[in-house]
Amino acid sequence: MTMMLRMTLLAALFASPLAAPAAGIPLTALADVPLPGNATRLDYASLDPATRELFIAHLGDSAVIVFDAEHDRVLADIPGIGHVHGVLAVPELGRVYASATSANEIVAIDEKSLKIIARIPGGIYPDGMAYAPRQQKLYVSDEHGKTETVIDAKRNRKISTLRLDSEVGNSQYDPASGHVFVNAQTSGRLIEIDPETDRIVASHALQGCAGPHGLLIDARDRLAFVACQDNGRLLVLDMKSMEVSRSFSIGKDPDVLAFDPGLRRLYVAGEAGFVSIFDLSGGMHKAWEGFFADNAHVVVVDPATRKVYFPLENVNGRPALRIMKQDR
Repeated sequence: MTMMLRMTLLAALFASPLAAPAAGIPLTALADVPLPGNATRLDYASLDPATRELFIAHLGDSAVIVFDAEHDRVLADIPGIGHVHGVLAVPELGRVYASATSANEIVAIDEKSLKIIARIPGGIYPDGMAYAPRQQKLYVSDEHGKTETVIDAKRNRKISTLRLDSEVGNSQYDPASGHVFVNAQTSGRLIEIDPETDRIVASHALQGCAGPHGLLIDARDRLAFVACQDNGRLLVLDMKSMEVSRSFSIGKDPDVLAFDPGLRRLYVAGEAGFVSIFDLSGGMHKAWEGFFADNAHVVVVDPATRKVYFPLENVNGRPALRIMKQDR
């Protein structure tokens, strides 16, 4: 451990005492690092594995926090992104995209300068995003507008709007099929889009799911995981047959999912503060579930370091990033 990292962690621990880990959780607590701004809602987060920078949407403060995951320190706090919900790092373009719901726009940020370089129309209530690398297109879930907004990421301009006739949950790119998948929340279906044509090519039923919101795709094993917000279920979708193969009960109001492909471990974080952890090695099973922290609805996994990050709205009166290490 470098001297800088040791001092940063000690300062963080002194400023914000680390909470005791929940009993039986397969994670070791490392630090609670204070974040800038007010103790207001934090939303999505995205890690750039090349730069080791973690981008966190500070919705309540209309800002994006930039965190140096290599040295555990805050690098910047980028203001002026109205009620930012989604955030997505696109390393190949050297950019980060953030969805500003109060302005109904997508904000493009240059990773080197950490300056805003473009503002693009994003629909009525832009939220989660997915990036199709071959076509260099960004797909934005317009939750209340019931559409998917398509953006030319190379030129930072809107090129299409796809009508889904449903409130929209998260969007994910599947590298195996080359398609984008979108949760249709009110219709309870998974919409499949071909980025080559920007056409909806299929609509798949999500049996037993009320309010599909969170979505994560394991391209290696051809599985999709769907978090059902309204009835507290996690669906496992076989992407070869596009049928639900398994269903698990999880904590109330599930939101964000994260996955470590090396350990084969899946995390589901919920609005009510409950976290569910699943091991997929040797057959999928629930390894732990319980109350983690208030508003612990966002989780990010770094497969390279096996660290897990939980942005928390209020730890001793201020926002904080809880850093934990995965136990094998």
